[in-house]
Amino acid sequence: MKRFRRHGQESHRDRIKQELYGFNKTVEHGFPHQPSALVFSPSLQLLAIGTRSGAIKLYGAPGVEFMGLHDENAAVTQVHFLPQQVDLVTLLDDNSLHMWTLRAHQGVSELLEIGRFTLTGPPGASPSVTRVTAVLTHSSGDLLFLGTEGGHVFVVEVPGFRELEERNISLENVTNSLPEDYGGRRSLEHVESLQENPVNPRQVLIGYGRGIMVIWDLERQSAVKHIPATQQLESVWWTEDGGHVLSSHSDGSYCRWMVAGEGTQSEQEKSEVPYGEGASQVNVLPPFLFLSGGMPRASYGDRHCISVIHSKTHVALDFTSRIIDFFVIRDGPDHTGDPSALVVLVEEELVVIDLQTEGWPVIQTPYLVPLHCSAITCSHHVSAIPLKLWEKVLSAGALQNTHYSKKPWPITGGQNLSPDAPQRDLLLTGHEDGTVRFWDASGVCLYPMYKLSTAGVFLTDAEPNDNMNQCTEGEWPPFRKVGCFDPYSDDPRLGVQKIHLCKYSGYLTVAGTAGQILVLELNDEAAEQTVEATVADLLQGQEGFRWKGHTRLEVKEEPVRFPPGFQPFALVQCQPPAVVTALTLHSEWKLVTFGTSHGFGLYDYQQKSNVLVRCTLNPSDQLAMEGPLSRVKSIKKSLRQSFRRIRRSRVSLRKHHVNSAVQEANARLEAELAEMELAPVQRKIEARSSDDSFTGLVRTLYFADTFLSDSSHHTPSLWAGTNGGSVFAYQLRLPPVERRAEDPVSAHPAKEIQLMHRAPIVGIVVLDGHGSPLPEPLEVAHDLARSADMQGCHQLLVISEEQFKVFTLPKVSAKMKLKLTAIDGSRVRRVGVAWFGSSRSEDYGESGLTVLTNQGDLHVVSLPGVKLQVQYPCIRREDVSGIASCVFTKHGQGFYLISPSEFERFSLSARCVVEPRSLVEVPSQTPSTTLPRAQPDGSARRVMEHALLNDESEMCSLWGIEPATLMFATAMISPAEPH
Repeated sequence: MKRFRRHGQESHRDRIKQELYGFNKTVEHGFPHQPSALVFSPSLQLLAIGTRSGAIKLYGAPGVEFMGLHDENAAVTQVHFLPQQVDLVTLLDDNSLHMWTLRAHQGVSELLEIGRFTLTGPPGASPSVTRVTAVLTHSSGDLLFLGTEGGHVFVVEVPGFRELEERNISLENVTNSLPEDYGGRRSLEHVESLQENPVNPRQVLIGYGRGIMVIWDLERQSAVKHIPATQQLESVWWTEDGGHVLSSHSDGSYCRWMVAGEGTQSEQEKSEVPYGEGASQVNVLPPFLFLSGGMPRASYGDRHCISVIHSKTHVALDFTSRIIDFFVIRDGPDHTGDPSALVVLVEEELVVIDLQTEGWPVIQTPYLVPLHCSAITCSHHVSAIPLKLWEKVLSAGALQNTHYSKKPWPITGGQNLSPDAPQRDLLLTGHEDGTVRFWDASGVCLYPMYKLSTAGVFLTDAEPNDNMNQCTEGEWPPFRKVGCFDPYSDDPRLGVQKIHLCKYSGYLTVAGTAGQILVLELNDEAAEQTVEATVADLLQGQEGFRWKGHTRLEVKEEPVRFPPGFQPFALVQCQPPAVVTALTLHSEWKLVTFGTSHGFGLYDYQQKSNVLVRCTLNPSDQLAMEGPLSRVKSIKKSLRQSFRRIRRSRVSLRKHHVNSAVQEANARLEAELAEMELAPVQRKIEARSSDDSFTGLVRTLYFADTFLSDSSHHTPSLWAGTNGGSVFAYQLRLPPVERRAEDPVSAHPAKEIQLMHRAPIVGIVVLDGHGSPLPEPLEVAHDLARSADMQGCHQLLVISEEQFKVFTLPKVSAKMKLKLTAIDGSRVRRVGVAWFGSSRSEDYGESGLTVLTNQGDLHVVSLPGVKLQVQYPCIRREDVSGIASCVFTKHGQGFYLISPSEFERFSLSARCVVEPRSLVEVPSQTPSTTLPRAQPDGSARRVMEHALLNDESEMCSLWGIEPATLMFATAMISPAEPH
């Protein structure tokens, strides 16, 4: 009977686990890393971006997002939507073509790959014969024209990817159609562009690299007109009336050719060279002309520009990084009205220009925001923000965004079916330039709310007038800088390393690379004030130590004007000015505690005075005196100097390389501070020497109201854990509320624990009499948590890199422990306390520890029993940056960087999941053309593969068949036949 009872208990626990836990990677926030292709579907109102890593991402109205990943590890070079359909085709740089569709499943759409194809040439033919360089999706909806490096054009039927050899356009046939006097019919080079006649789908324009363009009649299988351009061709645009073709060329010129009327040779009506050389793309939508590139290389070779010309208005939009592609959105239900917005994808951001508002302002993007405007150095998540604080942050952010257009977001495709966010969540990111950015992390879109800059407090090496993008009156070309990506950091000491926000009081602490800790409060009005620094000498006069790292930041002596928002009113400067490695704020007690590689301190920000300074430095640890940044300091300094030279000499630089390098350097620095080795090792737990470097580095700080001296009297306390396995506890004495501003706060040593294995301490949690973690400061006062149980015995949970150990309080005797690893070498890297609500019952939930290891695995450990509940693989063990950047939420979710510009969001909770749920419907308008339709080739499987993934009515329209015929074809397919 006992065995059966135990089995029943285990089954019950397994059911509870299923209700509480479940791992999902839910959505990717931010800007795609290394974008390589862009396309827009006017009928679907969807934007698609392909990347060098083989990802394909679709975006519509805010919240409408889809993502797919090619199996091949190859860059996406082109993306094309099929007209009036929910299908798209991608071309990879391995020359493979892939068909994707948005299939409706259980009320939402899914992006699925439904086919792939690679051109095969004649036996023994050169690879260039089938190397695809240009793709045209014909308006018939069932034909692809593939131009190749060898000059041929292949015709392929979709969705089955069947080559129609009888319709192929060979280079020989094109060459024979040219006049005898055309340069002896010299080599035409590759197919640069394929364009369909907007008013006659029987005609396709083939543009060759050498410059000549040929208009080919698809029914007559012959050339009807040729355009004798002689300069290297960059792009082609066929005007909407079909009467003219515009071409851009490598010499910076663009030409207008008349193609309507009689005669086989088109006449050049106009040729212009706006700036000098290098135009790469031209686009005409009356009354606008859009020209990409074309800047004189000698003077402006580092500029990435699109010129917009409208009547007498001429602006060269100067972007922050290399232009990938652009398109124009038009008004009207059929999207043929006046141009309303210019959408430009550059290497590091997406910029949308409002073309209907005077001055052509930028429209703020609700997604695809470049998180890495300056390299991300740390993150901090705050759940369930009170409405009052939320509105104040929004209000402060709105004052910063007055330069944006008031027009709504112009890309509106799909329906966002995600439920409203149950609470307001904030993600705060710290950056290398000293800024803290506030993001609305409540839903699918990570939306920018507010930006705080800390640089104004300090005297830095910044050169505000050293900006090559400043425009002067009468300047030609008429540059205008657009975009917000800026990887330059004038002083790396400004880098933000730790953030802590109290959502109830509105107090914020920000700590930096040079030992600076700012305390800020939220203010609705602008203020002008000085910020005086209080020095915390963590060495406390110890002899024999000399700091060899960077100097501290100098504080401005004169008053500084701070705009509405978070304003600094107190500053602590650690000495030596080492990186702040731990930071905690207790706004109820008006205290801030901070730690570095030399020790920790306690600061009273109400009285602006130090309460406690404790040195933890090991006398043998000389490495800590060199400064943790010494290894990357010199490279950052040289980069900074290089940036200034670049600004003055205007030499082109790939900025994303710099951003990536800084991000990687910060991640590696954090990992080095954690264990002084990057690669995980196979080993058993063993004692570490007290002579190891950075043993005094403070890893975690924690405030608790608990029992320290006896079991009858609880008192405020401060706990600190170090890299050498030491835990220090201090009893705090706070004066009564009425005397708080006058009487000093005092701290007295109470307990000290040394772990036998000297493993670094990564977390400290005190559990109350019910075994629950203590509530946050002011949480009980706001009736958002029950009071801690002060009747039963409290427990101290100390989390080291290698194990979870529970002690009783106040005696600090070991009670239980859980070893994370014995052989496989796993070590705790990140830990958080989360509440896991049941997915079936609103009234049930459990507290647990969320844990990330150096192997990239996620664990949930129960409280107070300290038992391993679930384990999931999440991040590659080699991804040092991703593991170092992980941040947990209070409700079982988390974020980590998958690139310098993207957060991957994940959930360990079965109830709390934020993911896109969107529906994209097939456009009601069906493709119309006078071309003979391609009929099914007899392979019922290929037809039905598409039918099973798409709407039945769409299939009938696409193939020109009756619904009854489609049903008959479905019935004829054997269920055992593979799809």
